[in-house]
Amino acid sequence: MLPSIFGESLFDDWFDFPFRGFESDVDHKLYGKHAAHVMKTDLKEHDEGYELKVDLPGFKKDQIDLQLQNGYLTITASKGLEEEGKDKKGKIVHQERYSGSMTRSFYIGENVKEEDVKAKFEDGVLTLDFPKEKPMALPEHKTIQIEG
Repeated sequence: MLPSIFGESLFDDWFDFPFRGFESDVDHKLYGKHAAHVMKTDLKEHDEGYELKVDLPGFKKDQIDLQLQNGYLTITASKGLEEEGKDKKGKIVHQERYSGSMTRSFYIGENVKEEDVKAKFEDGVLTLDFPKEKPMALPEHKTIQIEG
């Protein structure tokens, strides 16, 4: 196998060229050559809240960090492939598996607290459940009496 002279992968360029349709090119146009490294997400609305599913294939639970600050939920996932190369002999000729760090943030509301967010990681999919942001109560309306 030789590196591609046309793009990221020799096989992608060779086999996809005549068959590349509009649908398969969308990710490439939106995210460029890093489309495979973007966290793919689905957001589902329920009566009481939302369910956010994030694809993180190849990651382990301890490689994922969740932060909630000023109403923004930030998901960070990072991993490296260095540990695999130390134990095995040989030279990597071609590598497509992702190593590095990726981050994505979602605004979920300033009234949502950390304890309101439920997280589960199973089969490479991070599932987050959180309530809908409740509207802030309007200040009580008081009338001032005018004397005289």
